[in-house]
Amino acid sequence: MDIEKYVSVSGLPGLYRIVSNRSNGLVIEDLDNGKAKFASVRQYQFNPIASIGIYVDGEEETVSLSDVFTSMLEKIDTVALPGGKASNDELMDYLAEVLPAFDRERVYPSDVKRLVKWFSFLNERNLLSLEEAAEEETKEENTEEK
Repeated sequence: MDIEKYVSVSGLPGLYRIVSNRSNGLVIEDLDNGKAKFASVRQYQFNPIASIGIYVDGEEETVSLSDVFTSMLEKIDTVALPGGKASNDELMDYLAEVLPAFDRERVYPSDVKRLVKWFSFLNERNLLSLEEAAEEETKEENTEEK
């Protein structure tokens, strides 16, 4: 799943696609209208969503957001996405369905709410697909074998 090109920008709603880098900021594209604009590092903070992980129990500290999105896509027909007004318990129960090993002490309901919001945002625009995820896994396995 290719989420490398998407960023969350502080102070701006939703997610944006990186068009290009500049020394003093990024040119970002609004995914709804396709308009590009410059966002200065002096005014905004950028968080690439590919660098985000969800804490899990066990030896691995985190699971990448792309793996969580893949699990969410696989279970979208069987497990309903919580709505915007979902309670904290509903959010945590949803994450338990798609990522059973998540660390309940370090993952907060606000994190899950943001996760669901980003997933919905990208999925509504058909920017997530299981085919891409399968291709990436195949590439990773081939790289590890060498």
